[in-house]
Amino acid sequence: MQPIAMSCGEPAGIGPEIAVAAWNAVGADIPMVWIGDPTHLPKDTKWQAVETAADAATATAFPVLTRDFGAPNVAGTPNPVHAEGVIASIADAVALVQSGEASAICTAPIHKQALIDGAQFAYPGHTEYLAALAGRSSVVMMLASEMLRVVPATIHIPLADVPEQLTAATLTDTILITHAALKRDFGIANPRLAVAGLNPHAGEGGKMGHEEIEMITPTLDALRAEGFDIAGPLSADTMFHPAARARYDAAICMYHDQALIPIKTLDFSGGVNVTLGLPFVRTSPDHGTAFDIAGTGTADATSMIAALRMAADMAQART
Repeated sequence: MQPIAMSCGEPAGIGPEIAVAAWNAVGADIPMVWIGDPTHLPKDTKWQAVETAADAATATAFPVLTRDFGAPNVAGTPNPVHAEGVIASIADAVALVQSGEASAICTAPIHKQALIDGAQFAYPGHTEYLAALAGRSSVVMMLASEMLRVVPATIHIPLADVPEQLTAATLTDTILITHAALKRDFGIANPRLAVAGLNPHAGEGGKMGHEEIEMITPTLDALRAEGFDIAGPLSADTMFHPAARARYDAAICMYHDQALIPIKTLDFSGGVNVTLGLPFVRTSPDHGTAFDIAGTGTADATSMIAALRMAADMAQART
């Protein structure tokens, strides 16, 4: 397997230290290469400059494709001067996987405000930027762990905008992309999907909203008629206890928090952000930059390790 390309993320956050910790934990089994400014790594990190991604497989210290971000790093204090370098790190990782020099990409957390301030970053987050780099108009964000997989049909938009943005086309695309990824990337031959309603009690027959009656149920019925194994629309408050989770392989939710609150409650440290619908594998730890603990050496690398393991498994499933 070719190495996994890891973008550096926000230098002032915990990204550099969890990247090194993850390599120390699994680098012997999962080759990876970090793209960033080595001066931003934790003090006393043993790192090795590599010329190509392939060289990372034989590295004896933390392997780095070196970049100069033009300014030193202060833990906990984002510097907009780093913005161009952070964005380029993501683009470089994508270029490596598109050329076949990397098997997948794993992205460290970014700080969107610093990217906007320093480089007028025009995307709501990683997911949308990666879609643009890949030339894909429809991608899906999945949060996955050993306990649960969830997919929000709408992502980084205000809650007030969800009913307008949640269309039959959006829901259908989300389900089709998720279904295909479960088969291709997770090895599930016959995926079972559970779909939440938008409103409390899935609308309760129209007493608490009409989206379920007017759009969600007809959309699911059309897909069921094509042979998809789909349950729903279901009341979201009863979808995530153990017996319910055993009945599906992924839950499709209607908006960001409806999906992310359950998985972050069940497995905050082990959750992985996966972008589905891309022509390459992309994973990321399911947490932010954690400026408050950056540089203290207390950051938990569990999610980064899980993201690397999942990227490797998904890349292997595609071969």
